[in-house]
Amino acid sequence: MRRRIFLELVASAAAWPLATRAQQPEKIARVGWITAQQAASLTPYVDAFRGALSELGLIEGRNLVIMFRYGNDAIDRVPQLTAELTQIPVDVIVAQGAAVSVISTLRPSIPVVYVFSGDPVSAGFATSLAEPKGNMTGLSFMAPDFNGKRLEMLHEIIPELRRVAVVANPEHPGEHLERSYSEKTAKRLGITIEYFPTRTQEELTSALNTMAPRPPQAISLFADGFAIQNRQRIIDFGIAHRAPVISGWPVFARSGAICTYGPRLVASYRRLAHYVDRVLKGAKTADLPIEQPTEFELVINLKTAKALGLTIPPTMLARADEVIG
Repeated sequence: MRRRIFLELVASAAAWPLATRAQQPEKIARVGWITAQQAASLTPYVDAFRGALSELGLIEGRNLVIMFRYGNDAIDRVPQLTAELTQIPVDVIVAQGAAVSVISTLRPSIPVVYVFSGDPVSAGFATSLAEPKGNMTGLSFMAPDFNGKRLEMLHEIIPELRRVAVVANPEHPGEHLERSYSEKTAKRLGITIEYFPTRTQEELTSALNTMAPRPPQAISLFADGFAIQNRQRIIDFGIAHRAPVISGWPVFARSGAICTYGPRLVASYRRLAHYVDRVLKGAKTADLPIEQPTEFELVINLKTAKALGLTIPPTMLARADEVIG
């Protein structure tokens, strides 16, 4: 591992232009990136993060080195990968997704800036959004009230909607908040919610088998890492049973969900760069409140709507940021 780290640093230094090295030495910021996901699944977000850092004057090959550590869907690798970054050491660790909860238990001495789909307060690493703790701060994608808005959209598409299945991971921090908003909106719209907790593949199989004999009219899929990994199975089930799926992130619509409405993820990853910049300039994580999304996007999959014989209202199409098909 030591040889790997040494070679990584040598390669980074070799990439620096000779003219730059001949000038007055510039402090090199070392940023560690750690996630349990695969690299390919995060490419557009890493690009947005890098682009925003560059606009802030942090440029790879000049005054910035980013050291990436991917768990390749193995969450149990996160402690080892965190230890690698700590030993280098890096100046700040950027944690993404499910890795954030694991890192919070490791209590690294290096500042951690994160981007996380759950509720940091429910997860236990913040007293409130204004009071981060554990040498960690960052951004949350969670906007629990949007689960109610997504039900309203389903009702626009299917005015006779009366039965919706909610598929959600109860271990995802803040899931209870998302569920509460869904239930309140459903009651107002006269919709019955059937709740299916899915923490594991076995629970997902059981949920789908339970739904199959009497399918719901639609499925509200709460967005998290487990949902991402199993999205195609759930969406294909919905299409086969003429139950459109709605969720929060564009990847679901691009995989066949009828529509998604939620945070503009690229914007959040650009904001992540601002947090890193401030920490590198000396800001303490405790003084940086956790930020929630401020930009949102609606993505509609017309191919799925046509396949299910559903019509997207013109008013909804007019609001869409992206239309597929």
